[in-house]
Amino acid sequence: MSVAKILSNRIELSNVSQSFLSNDKKITLFSDVNLSIQQGHSYAITGPSGSGKSSLLTLMSGLCEPTTGNCQYQDANGTIPLPQIRDKIGFIFQQFHLLPELNALNNVALPLKLRGHKGALDKARYWLEKVGLEDRMQHKPSQLSGGEQQRVAIARALVFNPEFIFADEPTGNLDPGSAAEISQLLLSSCSENGAGLVIVTHSERLATQAEFSLSLPVKPFEWHSSEVEKSHGKENQNKENHNKGSQQGERHYA
Repeated sequence: MSVAKILSNRIELSNVSQSFLSNDKKITLFSDVNLSIQQGHSYAITGPSGSGKSSLLTLMSGLCEPTTGNCQYQDANGTIPLPQIRDKIGFIFQQFHLLPELNALNNVALPLKLRGHKGALDKARYWLEKVGLEDRMQHKPSQLSGGEQQRVAIARALVFNPEFIFADEPTGNLDPGSAAEISQLLLSSCSENGAGLVIVTHSERLATQAEFSLSLPVKPFEWHSSEVEKSHGKENQNKENHNKGSQQGERHYA
């Protein structure tokens, strides 16, 4: 994958707002958000419970639509609405969402089988080996530890070579040792695969390992370079590339 391609493919949030009704009262999570997510880079979203982290993540990934504004995929050929490029996006859920009746191998192969890919099992084996589960492929989720289930979920998200991975609290249910291993595995796998990575996390340690971070409810909504990015001397130029417009994101509800 060329550097030019990585830099040209991105997800753009333009004037995005999200709200919902609660007891006939309109609650606004955030408004007028303008952000850019580039393939090949890593991002972390932090903040207290109820600040809209997971809602923002589902918007970025195309799992739901904003109340107002646009979430679009952009490459050298133009702009496409996110729901139309699901084959370019992988999602890792906090609760894993593995199918209990399938073993690890078939859970990972399932996205490829649903897309009609040949060699689905071979590719699933490759990724299970990459995440260190070569001896657990025939085990069902109930026979795996929490850390092992998360590894299966990571392999499943990466098996079809997506351009972007979105992870909602990927270490939230793990002990500190497993959390550290999963964090490193996720970051290294996405880097090796050339995928953009966006993580929602309460872990300061994990957040600082990403190149850019966004802390809710602090406004304006914009990516800030992490120590990882600063150590390479690229923070100023890359911040301009990842933050768009006035970015006067407002937060009305915590």
